[in-house]
Parts: sequence; structure tokens; C-alpha cells
Amino acid sequence: MSELVPAPSSPPSLFSQLAGVTAPVDRKLYATAGFGLMGVKYVVEAAAVYAFTQTLYPLYAFLSPIAAVRIAPAGDAPEWLFALWALWTLPFAWIGVSMSVRRARDAGLPAFVGLFFFIPLLNMLFMLLLAALPSRPARPVSTPLKGEERLVWAALTGVTGGAALGVGMTAFSVFVLGEYGNALFVGTPAMMGMVAGFLLNARSPQGILPNLVVGALTVAISGALLLLTALEGVICLMMAAPLVMPLALLGVFLGAGLARVEAQRALAAPLGALPFLGIAEPPPAQERSVETTVDIAAPPEAVWDAVIGFGGVELPEPPEWYFHTGIAYPIRARIEGEGVGAVRYCEFSTGPFVEPITTWDPPHHLAFDVRESPPTMHEWSPYNTVYAPHLDGILKSRRGEFVLTPLADGGTRLTGRTVYTFDMAPEPFWGLWSDASIHAIHLRVLHHIAGVVEAE
Repeated sequence: MSELVPAPSSPPSLFSQLAGVTAPVDRKLYATAGFGLMGVKYVVEAAAVYAFTQTLYPLYAFLSPIAAVRIAPAGDAPEWLFALWALWTLPFAWIGVSMSVRRARDAGLPAFVGLFFFIPLLNMLFMLLLAALPSRPARPVSTPLKGEERLVWAALTGVTGGAALGVGMTAFSVFVLGEYGNALFVGTPAMMGMVAGFLLNARSPQGILPNLVVGALTVAISGALLLLTALEGVICLMMAAPLVMPLALLGVFLGAGLARVEAQRALAAPLGALPFLGIAEPPPAQERSVETTVDIAAPPEAVWDAVIGFGGVELPEPPEWYFHTGIAYPIRARIEGEGVGAVRYCEFSTGPFVEPITTWDPPHHLAFDVRESPPTMHEWSPYNTVYAPHLDGILKSRRGEFVLTPLADGGTRLTGRTVYTFDMAPEPFWGLWSDASIHAIHLRVLHHIAGVVEAE
């Protein structure tokens, strides 16, 4: 009786060699594909830079780990080019880390060493090292990944899936639903974590630490992608982190629980419902009021003129660090006319407020509506423009007033009040940031007025 001979396995496809998770990568393939694709990427990007600037794309800019340096040679190219540039980079990043992990394994190194591909500046030396190391005996690649290798690939899969959901849902919520609501800031982080946790634990349960790391990486990489695609800026991402991170970590452990019971349908249901959470959004935001008070060692009559136009003196550069992060701050003020119907112009670092006077009661009470207002901040970003509608329109100043109350010692208690709406959910969370920002602006104005009047 003839002995059965197993059929020879077919060689791995080009796709599985470049972007798969099990096909082996020897040093020849790694060097040829890795540096060859790097050359393709440089040629395409250099062609794009030349098409818009008629200048050559420097190699140092191409190799720089700093996004602002990489895109600077493109100059005043259309903003869509920079967003497309970021998306174009993503498949190269996946191929790079995928091949690096498998090359490290083929060279007899621990699989996690391949993640050194992400270390800025050192990654080129790391790639040269992997391209030089010879292959060593390893476990057959036809067997399922186990142990550390399984953890590395599960983590990469989880982070990729969660981050893709985060970026996709952000774009959908902002540009299709047209809102910043609970679906984006509550539902999306939780589902990002669930997807990441489910994929991480799908084949074998992982410990607490891997789940926490994957959850944190999912949020961090999602934020980096939003930054690179010009959908958000650094400051807003940092402000959202205290809300997003705990929800994502909670979602990771929920996803891990679903994976343990193999409840794929249980995961699919909330995923499918996520885009429709906007239907259940709360009604438009209610008006919020911020009030700030300072005492000035001068009578109300002396304070009144400084209230109207800051005493004709331009405010100095703000020393407070938070105003240097891009938050709008007042610079000067002037008024056209006198009495009700006059128009006050308050110039901020991002543009002017136009404020028709509604109450004129010198030297006790000045009130005004806000007819026009500038963006609330200028975002930190590698790009000239950030496509985030919340920068102009989410926070709307409705009206404001100054109240001058005489004190027994001959001084004045000056109160500044701003009434505004903030149409971003969950409002209790974002209201903390907006109230604090407006209070800081009030203090800058009131302290300036006090300084001008008391110096006379």
C-alpha cells in the first residue's frame, strides 16, 4: 500500500508576502520590497511636490519623522493634497510593520522587535539591520500563531480596527450628520474600544495589561490619524482625551468579554446602530452664563471710559501659557457712536466681535448683543487649515454686559458677564472647558481695565 504524500503547499501570494501575517520574509525580500516601496513612495510624493511648486522634494524632508517637515516643501499646495498625502502613507506603514515583524521572526528575534519600525530616527538603522541578518530556523509558518506572536498580531489587528472605526465615525458624524454629539464623543470611543478588545481577544483571551495597552494605542493612533488628515488639531484632541480614553478602555474590556463568549452578532448590532445614534441627540444647547468680578480702586465714573474701549490702550501679549495654545484672546476694543444703537468692536487674536449696544447707562451698566464672532481658537496642526467645523459655530456668544457697582471705600466692583451657547455633546463635559476659557478671557479684560484706570 503506497504511502500518502502530502500535497505541496502553493507559494504565498505577493499580497500575503507584503501585507500578510504568516508568510516568511527573508532578508532579500525585506530589502527588495522595503527599500523598493520606499523608492516608489518618494517618487510619487516628489512628483506631487514638483507639480505644485516646481521644486525638488528634499530627501531629508521625506525621511523626517516630523509631519510638518515632511509636508513643508509642498508650500501652498491645496489642502486636499495634504489629507490625501496622509491617507497614502497608511498602507506603506502597515506593509512596513508587517514585514518587519515577520523579518524579525525569520531572523530568530522576538516578534515584538519588529515594532521598532515605528521608532522615529532609529527606524532606518533598524531596517538596515533586519535587511542584513540571516534567516534562522523558526517554527513552521503553516501553524497558527501562538504566544507572543499571536499577541503582537492580535494587538496590531485590534488597534487597526479600532482606529479605523474612530476616524471613519468622526468623518461620518461631522460631515454627514453635521454634528458633534454623543454618537461621536460617547458612542464612538466605546465602540472603538469594543472592536479593538474583540479583535485582540478573538482567538485567545489576553491579560489586563495587553488590553489596556491596546485601548490606549487605539485612542492615540486615532488621534494621530485625525491630526494627519486635518480633521482635528492638537488642542482639541488633548481636551477630548479625558472623556475619550476612559470610554475606550471600558469598551476594550466589553469587547474582550464578547470575544470570550464568541458573540460576534452582539458586536455587530451596536456597530450597525452607531451611525444612527445621532437621531437620539438632545435638543439644542441651553444658554450658559459666565460671570467674573474684580474690584478696582477707582470710582465708577473713572472706570466707565475704560470699559467702553479698554481705555484706548491695546492689551499686551498674554503671559498665560494657555493663550499661546491657540485659544482666542482679546487685543483691543473701540466703539462707534454713543448710546443704544452704537456698535462696539472687540478685536480678538482670531478676528473681531461685532457688538451692538443694547443698554447704555453710564457709569453703571453697559450691555450688548453679539452680531458677529470669530473662530474660538486657531488649532495647532501641521496644516494651514483644519477641517473641524467646531472651530467656528459650535460656541456662539449671544450677549454680554459690564456692571459697575460702587463700593463703600470709593472703589468699583466691575462684573463682566457673557451668555453663550455651546452646541457640542456631552455638554456638561465640554462646558467645563468653555466656561474656563471664557472666564480666562474675562480676567484678561478686567485686569487690563483695572490696570489702566489705577495707573491714571
